[in-house]
Amino acid sequence: MELLSVNAGRAKAVEYTNAPSGTTGIDKRPVAGPVRVEAPGPAGTAASGVAGDDVCDLRFHGGNDRAVYAFAREDLDHWERELGRALVPGMFGENLTTRGLDVDNALIGERWRIGEDVVLEVTGGRIPCRTFAGFLEEAGWVKRFNESAAGPGAFCRVIVPGEVRAGDRIEVVHRPDHDITVARLHHAATLDRTLLADMLPAAEWMESGLLGLVQRYTDKYGER
Repeated sequence: MELLSVNAGRAKAVEYTNAPSGTTGIDKRPVAGPVRVEAPGPAGTAASGVAGDDVCDLRFHGGNDRAVYAFAREDLDHWERELGRALVPGMFGENLTTRGLDVDNALIGERWRIGEDVVLEVTGGRIPCRTFAGFLEEAGWVKRFNESAAGPGAFCRVIVPGEVRAGDRIEVVHRPDHDITVARLHHAATLDRTLLADMLPAAEWMESGLLGLVQRYTDKYGER
């Protein structure tokens, strides 16, 4: 399991984003050399955990629980076949493009060591948005992404900061005692919300947005 590339994006003005600033950093590109990764701060006030990476809409992106976004090269390959075009690392707005790591079947709360020092903890999957759809210019993209056999990729918080670079080894160093994967949580959040209460075993590790969704559903309808 390895880190294929580290990707960062600079803010650009576009018409397809919902960001109040009218800008987005979704167009990420591979970065040469070591890149600092650290916890950026609370959601809503802090941006990316990856140095040099711009986050333009702090309402839905950035902060400690969504500090780093990882996506598997294998899933990019799936979408290359589906879309009939080349997808370079960073094309889906991911900070880390991995190879050999089963990102979508990672457990919520699973921890990865990348390189010498950095440890990340999985907090949830990516919910696609208008900006993502506009950037790719694909019809019906949000629905296609949610329903695809390829997974959503994983948001992570930074447990141990440090530097990462392309070629770093990735090691799974901890798996919590539940069976809630990134893919299962994403399916419940986007396609079948009757399953949200079943996600409670992973609640203590979830990123705040998904945790709020699970809690609101459970409070309204009760545990299954």
